[in-house]
Amino acid sequence: MARRLGIAPATLRTWDRRYGLGPSDHTTGRHRKYAPLDVARLELMQRALLRGASSAEAAKYALAAPVPGPRATRSHPSPDAPVLTGGELDEGAAPRRDLDLGAANRRARGVGRAAVALDSAAVQSLLAAAVEADGVVATWDDVVRPVMAALAARWAHSGAGVEVSHLLEECVRTAMIRATPVVTRPRNHRPVLLACVPAERHDLPLYPLAAVLAQRGVGVRQFGAALPLDALVAAVRRTAPAAVVLWAQLPRYADPGVVVALPRTRQQVRVFVGGPGWARGVVPQPSERIDDLAAAADAVERAVC
Repeated sequence: MARRLGIAPATLRTWDRRYGLGPSDHTTGRHRKYAPLDVARLELMQRALLRGASSAEAAKYALAAPVPGPRATRSHPSPDAPVLTGGELDEGAAPRRDLDLGAANRRARGVGRAAVALDSAAVQSLLAAAVEADGVVATWDDVVRPVMAALAARWAHSGAGVEVSHLLEECVRTAMIRATPVVTRPRNHRPVLLACVPAERHDLPLYPLAAVLAQRGVGVRQFGAALPLDALVAAVRRTAPAAVVLWAQLPRYADPGVVVALPRTRQQVRVFVGGPGWARGVVPQPSERIDDLAAAADAVERAVC
């Protein structure tokens, strides 16, 4: 049964002991017999957990919800049921798999659980629902960032979870691209360039910024990770942008010389530098620091519109 559901046997025993979600019968000897209805209840519990419910709430839902008969008699769980691994969704699971999300909201907990389960379809579904309900800024600040911080803390502690971080980043990137409309008639006459400084490959935060600006009718040109300096200079010369945003995640890449090397154009170019990489370094004039997503979008919009 544990192999079929993709959870730890200890988690099954915990769900049975605490919430009554266990086998309805026993065979002779020590074997526990799960009926089709028992399996269906456990699948419902998995879905509720993946959507951010606590274990107690998920169990209450699974026990109260009506269970269709045909689905419960199949030899395998339904295709759309989340596949969870290692019991990371219950208090009885091994602590090493849990993400410490503190006071994060239910959406963040659901995304964290789906990411740890390497269930990209569930992650994308939850992110899409969050963007639709709360917007890009709230999804980034209240859902994505807490989960990414928890994954970074787990990696720093144990060295594990790189695959989870990579999967989450790809899902977030996809969600933000889907939330970015095509701006055919931008409010700004000159574009905004979004790029990472040379050698910086962590470009994920530029995607929600591009999404928010596009939703406000601001036209952007996004160049992504590790843009070489000569390519950045060429892009500034060719597009004569109203603003340039340079992202640096790591301090070793936050080179003030990149700002100094930007070509002078006939019209003023507002230069913004963002990311934790700039926190400890000197930000050369005339560039301006931007921090959180909402403030960054506001500053760029004011500068170009």
